[in-house]
Amino acid sequence: MKVVFLEDVKGQGKKGQIKEVPTGYAQNFLIKKNLAKVATAAALSEVKGQAKAKEKEEAEFLAEAKALKEVLEKDETVVEIKMKVGQTGHTFGAVDKADIAKALKSQFGLKLDKRKIQLINKIQALGTKDVPVKLHRDVTAVVKVKISEA
Repeated sequence: MKVVFLEDVKGQGKKGQIKEVPTGYAQNFLIKKNLAKVATAAALSEVKGQAKAKEKEEAEFLAEAKALKEVLEKDETVVEIKMKVGQTGHTFGAVDKADIAKALKSQFGLKLDKRKIQLINKIQALGTKDVPVKLHRDVTAVVKVKISEA
């Protein structure tokens, strides 16, 4: 019996996949537990429609990420963070992902999730540092972060 999976089923198929499975397994397990439904013409067209919608949504998200990358990589987009500095020139504390995200929001009005900022170590020195930001699996921008004395 041909079925369309409504959810991922371990060892059988993924959501939206169309697959031939034994009739008893389909009727007694997959269909009863709403894990799959019979692959009728209506069900197949519904799956195709969902795939198109998902593809369109993904394309919009990619375009949005590329537009945000353009904004972040402009020369005038430099995130400035002021910190207290001791007599030896070392900063008190460090700048982390959350600080950069907060500064981006306050200075440029760009709301960015701190988990997208690819900062490996916290910034503890004065100066300018390039910080990568992963906006999409295919789009990575570089933000300039300038740490200055308060």
